[in-house]
Amino acid sequence: MNGVSAILLAAGESRRMGKLNKLTLQIHGEALVRRSARLLLAADLTEVVVVSGYRADTTKELLADLPLRLVCNKAFRDGQMISVHCGLNALSRPCDAVMVCLSDMPLLQIQDLRFLIDAFYRTLCRRPRGLILVPSWQGQRGNPILFEFQYAAEILKNAPNLGCKGLLKNKSESITELPMQNNHVLVDMDSFEDYSRFYPEEAMAYA
Repeated sequence: MNGVSAILLAAGESRRMGKLNKLTLQIHGEALVRRSARLLLAADLTEVVVVSGYRADTTKELLADLPLRLVCNKAFRDGQMISVHCGLNALSRPCDAVMVCLSDMPLLQIQDLRFLIDAFYRTLCRRPRGLILVPSWQGQRGNPILFEFQYAAEILKNAPNLGCKGLLKNKSESITELPMQNNHVLVDMDSFEDYSRFYPEEAMAYA
């Protein structure tokens, strides 16, 4: 087995966060984007690629000492799927699957990632066709998703506005929903109100 590689999407402008760049917000003394990257590294993945864009220099500085590949999506304003394409193009090692992760999921834990990866390989053994694994909580789909590497070429072939969303739509027969043990895969942090709700003590420093 070649393992799972990950693409961490960290290029957005944090528009709903106002003047703050949400990826720099502190989570237990650590910037959110660094927490997300370290979480992936702790999961013993084959490779971790981080796609930056907005304030790329800040992201680079926050991740400078971590063993990952950092690429910049200069067209970050054109949508998230451009970043997915950038990440796929930057993968350099053989892998069985790709995990596409959002960098603003403050509740995600290493146990969640390992649960996903273990489930991917268990399910893969029982399926004769390609596999796309989508985590869910109480019937609602979340992130990160995992797809067999064979689908990477198809995503890159399609227009960026299709990307993973197009893959999920066109390959519904390959999708397996994985009920999770908690709601961590549904929770992202778009606004300062979200930050204050999840981490009230840290939010006080920005008041």
